[in-house]
Amino acid sequence: MTATTLPSPGPIDRSCRSPLFALFGGAAGWLALSSAFGLAAAMTFHNPALLAGCSVLTFGRAYPAWAHLFIYGFGVPTALGAGLWLLARLGRIKAMNPALITVGAKLWHVGVLVGLLGIVTGDSSGFEWLELPRYAAVILFLAFMLMTVWLFMTFSWRAEPRLYPSQWFVLAAVFWFIWIFSTAVFLLQMHPVRGVVQAAVAWWFAGNLLNVWLPLAGLAVTFYVLPKLSGKPLHSYYLALFIFVTVALFGSWTGMPVQAPLPAWMGIFSSTAAALMVVPALALGILVVKTSGGGDQPPCFGGVLCFAKFGAFMLILATLLAAVAACPVMARVTEFTWFTEGQVLLRLYGFFAMTLFAAVYHILPRISGREISPRRVRAHFWLAMPGSLLLALPLLAGGVRQGLRLADAAVPFQETARAAVLWVRISTLGETLIALGALVYLANVGWLILSHYRALLKREMTDALAWQPVEVKS
Repeated sequence: MTATTLPSPGPIDRSCRSPLFALFGGAAGWLALSSAFGLAAAMTFHNPALLAGCSVLTFGRAYPAWAHLFIYGFGVPTALGAGLWLLARLGRIKAMNPALITVGAKLWHVGVLVGLLGIVTGDSSGFEWLELPRYAAVILFLAFMLMTVWLFMTFSWRAEPRLYPSQWFVLAAVFWFIWIFSTAVFLLQMHPVRGVVQAAVAWWFAGNLLNVWLPLAGLAVTFYVLPKLSGKPLHSYYLALFIFVTVALFGSWTGMPVQAPLPAWMGIFSSTAAALMVVPALALGILVVKTSGGGDQPPCFGGVLCFAKFGAFMLILATLLAAVAACPVMARVTEFTWFTEGQVLLRLYGFFAMTLFAAVYHILPRISGREISPRRVRAHFWLAMPGSLLLALPLLAGGVRQGLRLADAAVPFQETARAAVLWVRISTLGETLIALGALVYLANVGWLILSHYRALLKREMTDALAWQPVEVKS
């Protein structure tokens, strides 16, 4: 394929339109529903009897439903859609067989719905971040493979031989998800291992999902959006490669709690790897500052670039907090407290969700041919940004206070529980802001998609009305 026959960005974007509409549109709806379940789970800590009459909204079902919808309903399809667009754009090639990718996207959403119904009816697996029943997991796996086959074909038939760092991260994220998801489903649900090995596999899956797959999928977007919107090239490809290797190397060992009832070497290796994750986090900080800082850039008041920069810094902060919590001395204070939940939420909402929002707001106008009002994007940012901070930071502070009281034998356990009540209430305020932001995000994404189809329908009707039959002369 010569340079003169390479497709321009327009045809590439049009080839991605149908699958990305299916992936992004469905994911936005699942995110809003996830926030509703998150609020229901949070309210049980303030008034346990409030939703006790509805079994679906009790904590034991609302919390797993929130996690399921956030990861599998919102996170995976949005990351996969962004990855497809990045591979097509950077490879300068149209998406291969977009119709089958669209079918896979719709099948994925069916699997998410089946998994949700299983969870809320009590058929949960009981493993955190893998609560969906196995019949739903099979649907998700088949849908994911159907989509990724053509994603890999798009990459292999690319016209641009040189690889950009975002392409490394997209491909690694896809491979990593297939590996950890299939392994966990097989060993925990299809042919369950026994005893403590079951807990070890569940912790391994959670560690790889949160500390490897999330950074790989999110940083693929970060390394594209930051240079693109800041007008500066990526500071160092070698530093990006260093981050890529160290995240995969150290993150794959994380997940095992320090005090877990496992062989001692597992906890030691896991805590050491969590501490070493500081290395790629600091490298990421250098890369972000060098790439997006300086120059004559306009101030950031809530645009797409703000989402990406905030997400990158929150990943650094969450990684530093996880490294601190992995130290045995600190683990005695933070383990079994709200601290762990706080740093996980900072990673999920502060980094992953904010980065994916940046990807969608950058990609959707290009594939839909419609521009979204910057005011709407800023409205979402000023709900999601403080919401993620108010959700996570109070839990971090409350967890430390809670842990210090737990370590004091003279303090009754009831007083320890009450010590975190105020912090949980503040966190619920953050959850409320996030839910409002999810509604704004759903409205923004839905408006772009619907406006595209409305314009398409209007054009078709105009062409049909303009058609005049040819007069037949005898």
